[in-house]
Amino acid sequence: MPSQQILQKKISEVDEIAQLLKQHEVIGIASLQKVRAAQLQEFKKNLADKVHMRVIKNTLIQRAVEKCKKKPELKKMVEHLTGANVFLFANLNPFKLALLLEKGKVRVTAKSGDIAAIDVTVPAGNTGQPPGPIISQLNAVGLPTRIESGSVWITKDTLVAKKDEAISGRLASVLSKLGMKPVEAGLKMKVAYDEGLIITGEQLQIDAKETMESIGKAHADAFTLSISITYTTSQNIQTLLQVAHQEAYALAINTATPTKETITDLIVKAHAEMLRLDTHLKKVTNK
Repeated sequence: MPSQQILQKKISEVDEIAQLLKQHEVIGIASLQKVRAAQLQEFKKNLADKVHMRVIKNTLIQRAVEKCKKKPELKKMVEHLTGANVFLFANLNPFKLALLLEKGKVRVTAKSGDIAAIDVTVPAGNTGQPPGPIISQLNAVGLPTRIESGSVWITKDTLVAKKDEAISGRLASVLSKLGMKPVEAGLKMKVAYDEGLIITGEQLQIDAKETMESIGKAHADAFTLSISITYTTSQNIQTLLQVAHQEAYALAINTATPTKETITDLIVKAHAEMLRLDTHLKKVTNK
């Protein structure tokens, strides 16, 4: 292709990317490190109705950002343009977007230097491998073995790597032969732009369960406070009315104020007091 045509194609692509930046409220950058092409296609398919995903050269996105004069904060994303990336264009909450990507991760076999996503425990049992070099390979990573019925067996459950530890090449080879997949692969958000805000990948990583529990506790504390200071809201008005009714009822009973609600209890209370007084008088008279 002639150089002029290549240049024109790049200019058109930059203009197209600039339009995507202008049209969407949220722009995310996710790392493509260790992401396989098949996984990326699956992500695109699953999120097609929510997110427009596109692999773009970092130089082209930089040029497109310069064209978005009305979104100057986008320039702060440039420092995150390292390595291979996929860009996500959406109009949904960036935290929800990060969670969608997190849920899409899959387990894969390990390679040397990969980080364990879990505590890696090799279970006791038949490896299905015939005796041979596999024995020394298993023993080298701390797996006790025995030979039984022409197969190599692991004699006890053995922890070979802890979560977040690097997996050695020797261990990665053994785990692969045993069919174990201790590494998570998928898209990980590096940074997101949300209507002028730049949110880093670390800030986007939230524990959904812990967050829900925290919100629930905050709601309960706020509800208790609103009741104690009698601050009316649509959520607590029924409870406040119940509390007010109980306090008014107790006051009416204590002050012997007859109403159609209290009259029965007042009579019961008067009758009980009369019986106590009668009992007391009998004791005094008997003396």
